[in-house]
Amino acid sequence: MNYIKTAILLAGLTALFMGVGFLIGGQTGALIALAVAAAMNVFAYWNSDKAVLSMHGAHEVDARTAPEFYAMVHDLARRADLPMPRVFLMDDPQPNAFATGRDPEHAAVAATTGLLNMLSRDEVAGVIAHELAHIKNRDTLIMTVTATIAGAISMLAQFGMFFGGGNREGNSMGWIGTLAMVILAPIAAMLVQMAISRTREYSADKMGAQISGQPRSLANALAKIENAAHQIPNETAEANPATAHLFIINPLSGERMDNLFSTHPATENRIAALEQIAAQMGQGGFGGGSSRSAGYSPTRPASSGPWGGDNRGPRNGPWG
Repeated sequence: MNYIKTAILLAGLTALFMGVGFLIGGQTGALIALAVAAAMNVFAYWNSDKAVLSMHGAHEVDARTAPEFYAMVHDLARRADLPMPRVFLMDDPQPNAFATGRDPEHAAVAATTGLLNMLSRDEVAGVIAHELAHIKNRDTLIMTVTATIAGAISMLAQFGMFFGGGNREGNSMGWIGTLAMVILAPIAAMLVQMAISRTREYSADKMGAQISGQPRSLANALAKIENAAHQIPNETAEANPATAHLFIINPLSGERMDNLFSTHPATENRIAALEQIAAQMGQGGFGGGSSRSAGYSPTRPASSGPWGGDNRGPRNGPWG
């Protein structure tokens, strides 16, 4: 059902793009808009991962520079039956993470240093499992296409404002119509983009819980990240708000509600869904005790590395 809903929303977004093109240039404008959308999506298909990783200053790590984190990603990718993705770290105090790439064979997972510093081992595993679920569901490509078309609609609307909304067939909208298009078209595109993002987040939470085997750890992680996102600014994300939908929790400051103006579902709703999954797996509710035998089991002792021991002192983990 989620895939059908996503397909309908994508079709609506493309139709909106062509509609703006029609208002600007009639049938010719609609065809040009469709051609531009196709060209932008081809470019995004091949280069979007590099662009977003560069925006956030992510640097690649491996088994030598970040042994425990890299091993965790490797183990979870194996559990998810996925090729090993490239692993990146972002030097940012806000705990967060995202996945990118056009397909599972060309995917990347990026986490902030804040995520590794503030969350437990099992919580980090839950977050990474969620991101691997996005890769397995090919959400990274869907969200790239969505963001590209939404951005193109905004650009096209501004183009229409510059030319006064007229077209060669004499169907001028006038300045009032043009102004309405400039304001409403980008908003409509944003609403569709956010609706698609929210749909995919629920699916990734469910699959991520299945991959890690510990829905409660993912629920704990979501609660911690949500709380930190309101207190610790992510300056790179604030400078590039169009990438906010990629993160596991909206990295932008401000209150978010589970409505049309949110890039993510309300965190309490996601936690409630994970509680239900935990109950089905016989693990109890959110915030309860551990059930390590059913979930991610690290290859290193629990007392070693950046997530070992207690949480009272600083942990300078080997993540490069």
